Amino acid sequence: MHRILIADKLAKAGLEILRAAPDVEFDEAIGLKPPELAAKVEPYHGLIVRSGSTVTGEVIAAANNLRVIGRAGIGVDNIDVEAATKKGVVVMNTPAGNNITTAEHAISMMLALARSIPQATASMKQGKWEKSRFTGSEVFNKTLGVVGIGNIGSLVAERALGLKMRVLAYDPFITEEAAQRLGVELVKTLDDLYARSDFVTIHVPLNAETRGLLNDGAFAKMKKGVRIINCARGGIVDEAALAAAIGTGTVAGAALDVFSQEPPPAEHPLLKLDQVICTPHLGAATDEAQVNVAVAIAHQVVNFLRAGVIQDAVNVPSMTTELKEALAPYLS
Repeated sequence: MHRILIADKLAKAGLEILRAAPDVEFDEAIGLKPPELAAKVEPYHGLIVRSGSTVTGEVIAAANNLRVIGRAGIGVDNIDVEAATKKGVVVMNTPAGNNITTAEHAISMMLALARSIPQATASMKQGKWEKSRFTGSEVFNKTLGVVGIGNIGSLVAERALGLKMRVLAYDPFITEEAAQRLGVELVKTLDDLYARSDFVTIHVPLNAETRGLLNDGAFAKMKKGVRIINCARGGIVDEAALAAAIGTGTVAGAALDVFSQEPPPAEHPLLKLDQVICTPHLGAATDEAQVNVAVAIAHQVVNFLRAGVIQDAVNVPSMTTELKEALAPYLS
């Protein structure tokens, strides 16, 4: 019998797949802190999480029967992938499940930012009529700089092109030919993208290379009046540096779906700035996306445990000896 622990809320459609799978049983334990998760995980062969749970090295060390961690979503910064790899545990995500939803949210945030829609709404609800205060900016003919043009970034680029924007892209992992097929201009340096963009949107994972990517130095190289959109991960944008850049007028405004600390403290300086609009990590929060990622990860975890099928694993390409040995019965 394959036992699976679900540590975050999963859509009903995903639970039904697990319930119908032969030789599979599952338990739900929602909202566990890492020490509580470490105390509970030992008997399970599979662990399914979303962004609410943190799978630390201590959790993985306690998971002596664990073979797979499934992330219902894209980002795996809440999972210690290195510790999982060393212990022979496959980490899978669902990169296609919520990419359209997140791309649509980024475009929505950009348009709301350009036209000060949340601020104007708040003003009207206070009984005011401040037309001149909320004069906005068209996106037509403006330049959007996309940092990271993978699954989500490419969808954002396609939609921006539909709005008749010019799109620059920086991504060291795609070719000039791929960029041409998308209809975007691939730039060789971030400095070039910063200098030419009216809007900058972030679509890279949070890791050692991208943490604090948009910092004081980056903002200093941007076009005056640039607008920043971050629907990727908190920590990629240096929030203190962003607040300072808004204060000097270098950055005209920012639209943020993610923060370094979530939820951010009430006294967070960016929350006090009229030029900032924000949402509580809603990038993947649509009914469609929740069903998509739940169904995808349920199938992936079941197929791996029952048949050794590996799909969308983030650590298999760089398998350690331990991981190869753990997977040997399934890969032969």
